[in-house]
Amino acid sequence: MIITIANQKGGVGKTTTVVNLATALASIDKKVLVIDMDPQYNSSMSFNSYEPKLSIYRVFSNEIKIEDTIQESQIPNLNIISACEDLAAAEYELADDENRNFLLKNYINNIKNDYEYIFIDTPPTLGLLTVSSLTASGEVLIPVQCEFFALEGLSKLIKTIELVKKNLNISLKLNGIILTMYDKRNSLSSLIEKEAREYFDTNVYKFNVPRNVTLSEAPSHGLPAIIYDLKCSGSQAYIALAKEFLERSNLNGSK
Repeated sequence: MIITIANQKGGVGKTTTVVNLATALASIDKKVLVIDMDPQYNSSMSFNSYEPKLSIYRVFSNEIKIEDTIQESQIPNLNIISACEDLAAAEYELADDENRNFLLKNYINNIKNDYEYIFIDTPPTLGLLTVSSLTASGEVLIPVQCEFFALEGLSKLIKTIELVKKNLNISLKLNGIILTMYDKRNSLSSLIEKEAREYFDTNVYKFNVPRNVTLSEAPSHGLPAIIYDLKCSGSQAYIALAKEFLERSNLNGSK
């Protein structure tokens, strides 16, 4: 199963979601791969696995095969393919390649049978790197921050996903929407949650990710939050979300 985590807005918890969901699944003996498609390489740093010479950019540049870029992380059952700053240039370097939207899909085809779950972390844009990630995936998971403009941006992203499905990947499904940085003391968070659940109904995950200091601290130690501090509220939220993720995947018939 290949899942892209996407949102064109930065700072909504994409990387935090990728890192902690992947770790939670690996902890129950699922074979997991994380592909970092963000030139800011935050997922790579979160696993202490930043390695420019083995980055996904080198695959796009035809310098190395994708299977040779896979690194073991400090988490058993979890591997990672790093990003690097040069990945930002891929949009321009591949501009004249008619097959550019399908390159990542073709690369992943060589390794996808080695993993039960492949998570793709995307940049905060709707450019080539995100579109090619969606084209390569079976499902998309959307983290949404509980703030004023969140739902407007979400509607635009849903339209983009529909366009990708129509023109590039007919099999693409919405896995769900995760509300992040939720503060139960803040009336705005409650309002955003209410509107999201009314408009998107069961597409919204039951569990929200609270605003939590540990989720911000953990990457500086090169660790997922659920390894850094299992008992914190953020870690417990992602453990609950991992269970729901598996339920949704089973309902969708994904493997």
